[in-house]
Amino acid sequence: MESTQAQQALLNQGPTSGSRFVRACLRRPVDRTPVWFLRQAGRYMPEYMAVRKHHSLLEICKTPEIAAEVTITAAERLGVDAAIIFADLLLPFEVMGLDFEFQAGEGPVIHKPVRTAEDIAALRTDRAADLGYVAEAVRKVVRHFSAPRADGDQIGIIGFCGAPFTLASYMIEGGGSRNYIETKKLLYRQPAAWRQLLEKLVAVLTEYTLQQVEAGADVIQIFDSWAGALSVSDYCEFVQPITRQLVQQVQAHGVPVIYFGVDSASLLPAMRETGADVIGLDWRVPLDAGWKSMQYSCAVQGNLDPITLFAEPPLLRQRVREILQQANGRAGHIFNLGHGIVPGTPVENVQRVVEYVKEFHAG
Repeated sequence: MESTQAQQALLNQGPTSGSRFVRACLRRPVDRTPVWFLRQAGRYMPEYMAVRKHHSLLEICKTPEIAAEVTITAAERLGVDAAIIFADLLLPFEVMGLDFEFQAGEGPVIHKPVRTAEDIAALRTDRAADLGYVAEAVRKVVRHFSAPRADGDQIGIIGFCGAPFTLASYMIEGGGSRNYIETKKLLYRQPAAWRQLLEKLVAVLTEYTLQQVEAGADVIQIFDSWAGALSVSDYCEFVQPITRQLVQQVQAHGVPVIYFGVDSASLLPAMRETGADVIGLDWRVPLDAGWKSMQYSCAVQGNLDPITLFAEPPLLRQRVREILQQANGRAGHIFNLGHGIVPGTPVENVQRVVEYVKEFHAG
């Protein structure tokens, strides 16, 4: 896939210019492997839980000062190379006219799921500007991290959105799902309605991510958390084309794209065909095998099992080393987890991983 002019300008920079994180996204040389964590601002961190005592998840997302504070606190406490803005995948639903809520122990619930062509036709695409509170939070985080750190590097700022398939699945299933029966029924039986739903999502997501980039986000991560529910054939026929369109439109904003799915080892070559600059790997595939399956044609992010963060330090250190050895110093590796940090994870172990990544480079 051809780079945008803005991306090409980044690629043409000298060997030491640009932030460590962005350079790794573009497979440029870096002084060491950059590291950050999925869900690094979350319920495992006491500072976040203190905020949650007074605010709901949606209140935090919709209050730029608090969303920025949560984002900044996590990044600074962990010493990571990138800060991902605190938000939720489902925020675009509200501006499309689809209400949802978070129920204790059940996660997000959509009370009136999208199941028919009429439901899809009723979804709006003209109110993405109402999501501007996320961009304002990005702007505050960018302002906070405007000065280089002690090591001379600039922390990367990550904006994000959900992928069309994953968001459509939430809309259709009404929440979490084991078999995605309603989603697959729609895409199999009503392919025209399915395409219209995905196109509407892409229209909103394109504007939403542009807001984040204009606010200063360096990279956009697209979360396709549920893509692993698909066969390769179904992914290529029903999901890949529209996802490629979203990736291209985000890249046209002038930033690299990270594309991440869970339980997606069989889909990696097809996911690479979206043209994303970085493919996130979960822990179920060895990093070197996953990268090789894509012919080393993109950067990769990952892929420590997040539950390894409960291990004793010697084993944790060993697992970090194994992943770095699998990367083998190849340009374009961003160290991360294979999914998000879970509640109860020891904060000190998350900090240790950052230290180990830096240690193994120095050693």
